[in-house]
Amino acid sequence: MTKGGPNDTFSLTEVDLSLSLSLFANIVSCTVILRVTCCLGTIRASVLVRVSVLSVLTRGSVPVSVRRCSSQGQCSNQGQCPKCSCFVYVDFRVLMFRLVDFRVLMFRLVDFRVLMFRIVDFRDANLTWYTEHPDLTPCFQKTVLIWLPSALLWGLSPLEVFYILNSKNRDVPWNWRNVSKLVLTGFIMLLFAIDFGVAAHRSSQGYEVFPVDLLAPVIRVVTLALSAALQYYNRKKGLRTSGLLFIFWIFMALFGAVQFRHEIGRSQYEVQPEPYYPVIGYILAYIATLAVLLLHFFVDAPPTKSDYAPVKNPCPIMRAPYHSRLFFSWFDPFVWKGYRSPIRNLDLWGLTPEETSAEIVPSFNKYWEKTLDKASSPEGVRLTYFNLHRVIQFVKTTKKTKKPSVLLALVKAFGPTFLFGSILLFCANVLTFVNPQILKYLITFVSSDDPLWKGYMYASMMFVAAAVQTMFNSQYSYKMMVVGIRIRVALVSVIYKKALSMSNSARKESTVGEIVNLMSVDATRILEAVPYLNILWSAPLQIALSLYFLWEIMGPSVLAGLAVMIVLIPINGFIANKVKNLQIQQMKTKDQRIKLMNEVLNGIKVLKMYAWEPSFEKIIESKRGKEIKVLKAAAYLNAGTSFIWTCAPFMVSLMTFMTFILVDSSNVLDAQTAFVSLTLFNIMRAPLAMIPMVVATTIQAMVSIKRINKYLATEDLDRSSVSHEKSEKYALVMENGTFAWGDDEEPVLRNINVNVNKGSLVAIVGTVGSGKTSLVSGFLGEMNKLSGRVNTKGSIAYVPQQAWIQQSTLKDNITFGKNLDTSLYDKVIEACALKSDLEILPGGDQTEIGEKGINLSGGQKQRVSLARAVYRDTEVYLLDDPLSAVDSHVGKHIFENVIGPSGLLKHKTRVLVTHSITYLPEVDMVVVLKDGEISEKGTYKQLVQNKGAFSEFLDQHLQDLVADEGADENHLEEIKQQLENSLGPEEFQRKLSRAISRVSESRSQAGSLADLTADTRSRTSSVHSMLSIVSAKSAGSMRHLNHLNSVSSRRQAGGGSQLKLNEKKDVKLAVPVPADKGGKKLIEEEKAQVGNVKWSVYKLYIKAISFLLVSGTILFNGIAQGFQAGGNMWLTVWSENLLGIVNETTNLTETSPQELYLGIYGVFGLGQVIGSVLATLAISIGTINAARILHNGLLRNALRLPQSTFDTTPTGRILNRFSSDINTLDVLFPMVLRFCIPQIYRRIYVATVRQVKRIESITRAPIFSHFEETITGAPTIRAYALEELFTKESEKRVDVNQMAIFPAVVCGSWLSIRLEMISGIIVFFAALFAVLGRETMNPGLVGLSVSYALQVTTTLNLIVRTASDIETNIVAVERIKEYVELKQEAPWENPKHPVSKDWPTEGKVEFKNYQVRYREGLDLVLKGIDVTIKGGEKVGIVGRTGAGKSSLTLALFRIIEPAGGSILIDDVDISQLGLHALRSRITIIPQDPVLFSGSLRQNLDPFDTISDEVLWKALEHAHLKTFVKGLPAGLSHEVSEGGENLSVGQRQLICLARALLRKTKVLILDEATAAVDLETDDLIQETIRREFNDCTILTIAHRLNTILDSNRVIVLDQGLVIEFDTPEALLQNNTSVFHRPKDIGLVIEFDTPEALLQNNTSVFHRPKDLGFILEPRMLVSSRTQGLRIRLGAKDVGLV
Repeated sequence: MTKGGPNDTFSLTEVDLSLSLSLFANIVSCTVILRVTCCLGTIRASVLVRVSVLSVLTRGSVPVSVRRCSSQGQCSNQGQCPKCSCFVYVDFRVLMFRLVDFRVLMFRLVDFRVLMFRIVDFRDANLTWYTEHPDLTPCFQKTVLIWLPSALLWGLSPLEVFYILNSKNRDVPWNWRNVSKLVLTGFIMLLFAIDFGVAAHRSSQGYEVFPVDLLAPVIRVVTLALSAALQYYNRKKGLRTSGLLFIFWIFMALFGAVQFRHEIGRSQYEVQPEPYYPVIGYILAYIATLAVLLLHFFVDAPPTKSDYAPVKNPCPIMRAPYHSRLFFSWFDPFVWKGYRSPIRNLDLWGLTPEETSAEIVPSFNKYWEKTLDKASSPEGVRLTYFNLHRVIQFVKTTKKTKKPSVLLALVKAFGPTFLFGSILLFCANVLTFVNPQILKYLITFVSSDDPLWKGYMYASMMFVAAAVQTMFNSQYSYKMMVVGIRIRVALVSVIYKKALSMSNSARKESTVGEIVNLMSVDATRILEAVPYLNILWSAPLQIALSLYFLWEIMGPSVLAGLAVMIVLIPINGFIANKVKNLQIQQMKTKDQRIKLMNEVLNGIKVLKMYAWEPSFEKIIESKRGKEIKVLKAAAYLNAGTSFIWTCAPFMVSLMTFMTFILVDSSNVLDAQTAFVSLTLFNIMRAPLAMIPMVVATTIQAMVSIKRINKYLATEDLDRSSVSHEKSEKYALVMENGTFAWGDDEEPVLRNINVNVNKGSLVAIVGTVGSGKTSLVSGFLGEMNKLSGRVNTKGSIAYVPQQAWIQQSTLKDNITFGKNLDTSLYDKVIEACALKSDLEILPGGDQTEIGEKGINLSGGQKQRVSLARAVYRDTEVYLLDDPLSAVDSHVGKHIFENVIGPSGLLKHKTRVLVTHSITYLPEVDMVVVLKDGEISEKGTYKQLVQNKGAFSEFLDQHLQDLVADEGADENHLEEIKQQLENSLGPEEFQRKLSRAISRVSESRSQAGSLADLTADTRSRTSSVHSMLSIVSAKSAGSMRHLNHLNSVSSRRQAGGGSQLKLNEKKDVKLAVPVPADKGGKKLIEEEKAQVGNVKWSVYKLYIKAISFLLVSGTILFNGIAQGFQAGGNMWLTVWSENLLGIVNETTNLTETSPQELYLGIYGVFGLGQVIGSVLATLAISIGTINAARILHNGLLRNALRLPQSTFDTTPTGRILNRFSSDINTLDVLFPMVLRFCIPQIYRRIYVATVRQVKRIESITRAPIFSHFEETITGAPTIRAYALEELFTKESEKRVDVNQMAIFPAVVCGSWLSIRLEMISGIIVFFAALFAVLGRETMNPGLVGLSVSYALQVTTTLNLIVRTASDIETNIVAVERIKEYVELKQEAPWENPKHPVSKDWPTEGKVEFKNYQVRYREGLDLVLKGIDVTIKGGEKVGIVGRTGAGKSSLTLALFRIIEPAGGSILIDDVDISQLGLHALRSRITIIPQDPVLFSGSLRQNLDPFDTISDEVLWKALEHAHLKTFVKGLPAGLSHEVSEGGENLSVGQRQLICLARALLRKTKVLILDEATAAVDLETDDLIQETIRREFNDCTILTIAHRLNTILDSNRVIVLDQGLVIEFDTPEALLQNNTSVFHRPKDIGLVIEFDTPEALLQNNTSVFHRPKDLGFILEPRMLVSSRTQGLRIRLGAKDVGLV
């Protein structure tokens, strides 16, 4: 390429960079520095070439003169060496291609000499580099140092404009800061404008003026004008600080400092600089520049206008200047506050507007809706013709072509921020390789005689590179976590919204627990994966760059190391695939465990009473065992991965060094080669170490995304199935409607045609399972419309059959998000008969209602639900049997004041589902349903006269009334009058006679009264009802009825079609949980721990891991670190060849024992690998064992907590421990500990972040509780069209949680930047000491010390992400420990007081001065009970609300413990027994039938100890055998969550079967039939009489017939037994409380009907004294048949 002169020949070997461009008139000249090699020797020389670019373009190859300095720039004559000059040809076309060489563009940039010193005109090279006092040339100062800041501002200004245009704030007021900045900017512009004018003037005067002197001021003025414009519009659009302007002025000040120093020097050394103005002008401009920069360190005033709502405690980042945001200095006060005192909720700031759900969710929804649209494509058009209105509709049908993926929407919504973070990481990765290159020159410097300033410069540049890299890293980490929490907000929102729109068939596919898991576990896993996603490309990039630079140092030898890595990739891929499969398996098992745990917590009271906790504990532990098995398999695979990637850097370095020294004997491993390579290997080590965690986290995230996608792809309710045409004549229209609960299910309703006039009252009646609820659901759009048309006009309010109550105040449940209208509210309270309830409730309407309305009775819940609808004041009301759960007189009050023609809703459109014929004469139309079709419709009178299906309905109703001896006389009188008027007296008599005949027949089949004991006066059950209950058809119908609400109860607890005894006082606490005096809150607030995590928490966790494994982990980590350090020290010996043989004559080392060096280095590496793998394995197995032990301990204690704890603690709070906290121990902790064990304790930071983590854990639970509540009440929410309101409430709770997450995120970045700055300082001082001690230090030691310092910097930014998680995640252990250590109930077994296997044999129960209270500090609820109940006696327990009836029952099971006295069963003090010894020997049939998911057999015999034969016999006695036989799986039939696939009657019969299987001597009936209809009640009562004839039965009376069955009755009042005798004796005693009905809400007279009618003093003649009146009725038996009863004025002529 080059040709030298006669003596020398030079060949061009390398072009470093084109360096300086100078502008002259029309010719561009270029100075190029070439490195040439002299063919006559091995001397390397710097050569200066100057050439015209025009010549290059025209001729390509040009002659240039070359001046060579053989002394390599070290000559003392400042470049004037008398050495030869040569003549060379340079082909500049080759040169131009060489300039775009990838290595030159990308990697030679890191050569600091290129960056800083080669960018000069080497006419003055000795001024800049080869001198003791370096400086830059004026040409360079006025070009590059001006162009760079200007290019930065112009290049990034579009981004700034984007922020300005999208700002939602406006008008920062003028103040001294922004005015001063604009004035100073204008002043600087003026100075440079004058500078331009002076240069132009001098040019016109003929002075030599270079173009750069004209161009530089113009560029400066234009750039400053742009900065002023940006500053102005920033103010106008409300931006208080600008990162771009801050960085621009920083660059202006830094780059301007060079010229400032130069101008100051000129003014000192030149007497009169010519021209003089540019010197003075620039000095003034630079001072003004510094002033502007200083002003940018202060934030501007707040904007006066904003689209965002004001925040009570705004985040300080909103008022932080840019430098504070860069270094997170705004966070300092919060950290120090957390260090000095524990952080509280009040200390948390409000979120910045960008982080709130109100901003994040709409942005995500925009892309998610587009994704949904793309996922479905139009399939065709369906034509539908409606005959009634002669309407033709074209319905567009769609077919899903593919499942929508939430990932695509997430990428579009949050991709830009993620991409910005990726750019930051890319910059940080590139900067990682700057310091190894500087290290190369530093090692060379130590062994040379270069001036000291170069060493200082190397050290300073290492610090600057580390500091800038740190800023990039911390900002990247912050951005990624922000993206993560935004993604979590979006996912929580979309999961929540989906729950509100799921179809019923889709809802059946997922349990509540599984859906909550998506929100609690899966969304969090995706959040945790976000920071690691960039490692997927960052790690290969860093490895590739490392290998490239290693190639430069060691050449092809690096291919050996690359081969090792390539071999390891498929192995890692195989392991990753296995881990993915295990992850999917683990999530499925986790879902099953959480689902079962949720059921157990909801049914804990029943479990305790049945003593079934051990069985369910075993089931949950078995599911947990499967989980642990999967986790252990994953741990072994992770250990394998760890082995591979720990081994990889060592193997790569070993193979590379071995190949390097063995392929060529001339290759010597000197200090520069060894330690620069070692540094690069260490850089490679970090991404390789991260790969296993990244792979595992990414797999978890992908599994979670698949699960969320599957959930989001489920079918939605078809909102178009119901139209809302306002032009429609009728308020409600249904034409030719055919409906089903799912696409694959049989239609429930067929050919339905209903038109409801505006303002009318329509009743829907029919037998059980006829489709009444389904019809209402059809109007609501809750069912799958197979054909037909449905239209509703106006707003709708809905009262479901099962009232849905929120965990909130009673007032909030009624207002339901609507603003309070006091006048309307008071009217509603009065009309819905809630006034007396408010007087009884401890806090009135501010009383907090517990989960699922736990502290309200069924009647109260239904009336609250009705009040909610009435207060809503809508146009249409859909009332699904709201009066069934209330007493008859309350029902009458509500009908008259709310629903009826004179009620509050008289002008509204009302559809009333009812089983009662009392109200039918007052409705405008009656619709009769039979088998899913409308059999009749018309007015009441028309239907009665038609003698069709409605007539059959009346017959059934009459029959039920005849069978119910506790019916209300007023109610019967009303029905009698109605039927007589409609049918005529003769037809009425015929129907009544037929009803009595049927009852008589059914009772005869059930058995004679004579078969019962002489003392037992009871009515037998009607057998015909059994047939309808247990038939498969009815069972199917019941299931369809129950689709509308998640829990399929036909009646609310405390409600049924029956009439209550305590009519006016149905304010019974379903679960007695007295509020504290003066308090309104039932649910206790969860309190966060404060201060340091106690040592006991660490001790608990270490003990769970086992001290052996902890010690092993520490030991193996120490061994690994020791071998690593030893290997590095050995490299020092190797590089200096300290073991080589020295020639004593020449004093030179002649031989080098390479095999010895290599072998020992290999041993050190092997020791490091083995130590690391063993440490990983030990901590992985240890943490899994700890997770298993802590979970089982938590489960064990949770099942042993007293019932009061569950009554005052939301289920979600306990479930949170079993899901989120256990997940932390399962997944996060093992990863954290692998990184954190070798690290130091960071006290200040930890104090803050630990407390923030505690608060975050507490604020997380309300999100899930609200979500679970929403899933249950979704139909109600949809009916009221309040999806948006509830979504906002969910987002509000998420924001509260975000307020705790955000400081935790900032904490990480705050710590990261500070620790890495410290690392940068360590690097600086390591380099500085190497420079200062170069006379005494050898290059090997310098390389070792600096490479170690660099290793700290490289790895710390990886470690810092997880290092401090130990203390923050130990909070999970702390929260589990809290529940593990809660006070337990008494032991399940007490060996000191054993009882015989057949205890109790007699069933005698004695209460001796028994006293009890619910919690310490509360009043006694039973105040000294003294009662003895004989064995085999049937005792009824009655009393008004709060008398202590339920407390007495709970006391028998020791659900509550005595405060004094004792209970004896067969002379054994039950307080001395183990709880299971007691609870397994007595039996209860509870009011609420609780079933668990699993087989029917498991629900009957969870311990699996009973034979099939015995089970079938129990089912037969419980009237369930026919039904179960008809099931395909029989006893293995799967019961769904909560027993949803069984009717409430069937569930109650299963509870009866449980009691039959236990067959204990003591049976308690706690309002066992309150929640079922009369038919099921009859079945239960008949079985109890027959099967428990010789048992002691305690019955909390709910219907009159149960009192008559009793041998004796206990009357309780205010916790005292005020009467205890036979019913006859109590009735005969005039002073008995039975004669003061208001005292107990119950009046009973016990005698023959003849005697009662003949007795003028009988209570039958005082109807006003009764809450309800017993109608004398024909008691059909062999003893009373043929008896004629006269009713006086109320005679119906019945014989």
